[in-house]
Amino acid sequence: MEYWHNPRCTKSRQALALLREKGVEPEVREYLKTPPSAAELKDVIKALGLSSARDLMRTKEAEYKDLGLKDVDDEEALVSAMIETPRLIERPILINGAKAAIGRPTETILEAL
Repeated sequence: MEYWHNPRCTKSRQALALLREKGVEPEVREYLKTPPSAAELKDVIKALGLSSARDLMRTKEAEYKDLGLKDVDDEEALVSAMIETPRLIERPILINGAKAAIGRPTETILEAL
């Protein structure tokens, strides 16, 4: 299991603590320091059952507005934006084989177990 984590994010810290309370110790990846590849992002989008890369984006971040991503309909461009600006990736995410879950709300992270 891999956990995409931002240690500065309260929800990310809470979800990781919840996993540990359940006896789960995933491999923690600080995705801001080590962004995912395009293939990894596409796999996660699929595992989450999302219809678009935009559904994995933090659309309220200033970078989203600054990059004009609201008007972008190209999936490859959205994936590239998340690679170049990983702050745009919703967090936290637990990846467990073909399953994945976003910890918003925190308890939903358990769906990937």
